[in-house]
Amino acid sequence: MLTAAATAETDETLAARAAGGCRQSFGELIERHYDRIYRMAWRWSGQRDRAEDIAQDVCVKLAGAVGGYRADAKFTTWLHRIAYTTMIDQRRITQRTVPVEPSEILRLVDDDAQSQSAEEAMTAADNARELWTAVRALPPQQRDAVLLIYGEDMSHAEAALIMTCSEKTVSWHVHEAKKKLKLSLKAAG
Repeated sequence: MLTAAATAETDETLAARAAGGCRQSFGELIERHYDRIYRMAWRWSGQRDRAEDIAQDVCVKLAGAVGGYRADAKFTTWLHRIAYTTMIDQRRITQRTVPVEPSEILRLVDDDAQSQSAEEAMTAADNARELWTAVRALPPQQRDAVLLIYGEDMSHAEAALIMTCSEKTVSWHVHEAKKKLKLSLKAAG
């Protein structure tokens, strides 16, 4: 459990202490961000056990990498980069796409999509499942840009840092993904 003093400390301060060997600071960073790591892993993998394995791998990699954190980016952006590369590595190892459950991703195709009745909400959930299926079929960088922007609610700049490309490239990937998703969903519907 985080103490009041630890909660007031920034991630960057904790990371600096963890880099110096402070196990308590490292533990506090993990406690603070494990749910975020797990959620991201689950969105990529779509399976609880795989997400847990990926999250554990991220924590292990974080332990080895924290000494290299230089605070030139927000800690959470740096952490997302470690999680992203771990998930890409896992994907390469398994060589298969794992289904991802839907989320509030309908805004990709229709920013004004809002459900008001239970029936509309069920239809929206079905549409979201269909959309996630289409997202999984996108080329890898388009898929990853969509997952970071819409699944993790990141800015294009944050996604660019994680994907190690320019912000314009991320925007282009999202733009192309939207075009492909619209065509794909129009053909399916």
